[in-house]
Amino acid sequence: MENNDTYKTICSPTEEVLFKDKNSKFYGYAFPLSNENDIKLLLEKLKKQHHAARHWCYAWQLGTENKRYRANDDGEPSNSAGQPIYGQIQSFDLTNVLIVVVRYFGGVKLGVGGLINAYRTAAQLALENAVIEEKTINIAFEIIFEYKDMNKVMRIIKEHQLTITSQKLELNCRVFISVRKKIAHKINELFSSLYGIEIKLLDD
Repeated sequence: MENNDTYKTICSPTEEVLFKDKNSKFYGYAFPLSNENDIKLLLEKLKKQHHAARHWCYAWQLGTENKRYRANDDGEPSNSAGQPIYGQIQSFDLTNVLIVVVRYFGGVKLGVGGLINAYRTAAQLALENAVIEEKTINIAFEIIFEYKDMNKVMRIIKEHQLTITSQKLELNCRVFISVRKKIAHKINELFSSLYGIEIKLLDD
């Protein structure tokens, strides 16, 4: 498990996709997510855009190691919409993503099986339209040291190709770095073993 420090997500919101079944229209959208607050805003935007629609069903997943998710049927029969949409997030192995399927009722009932198929297909089409990228799970550290130790610190950062996220280089220097999870322990030990240099793990 230690080496599994990557996850997949989508780069940007997808173009609208459309799936039709017996006059009902299902519009699928996928959005990258960074927090739960975004969900409400994105749903409100789609409700304005599709104010004449009947249902705005969705599913989302957030987090890399401790994942949280939710599936919402928005008035459709239980588990006929949100769950099939969430199934596609799992099938594409994604996180930090929201999928919304907007339905316009076409006058003919599809039955639960038809609904499951329609919501699953619209979600799948939306994700097939997405640019999926693999990212690393990173751990953030703060390194505190005196200016005279700058070279020692920078040498380790360079050797291990660590990312500096910000720095304050004064008499007392602080450098904030982002480290891939699988080498975080090693980097922590390297800096801890240097005299006069302090390394702190930062909470997300």
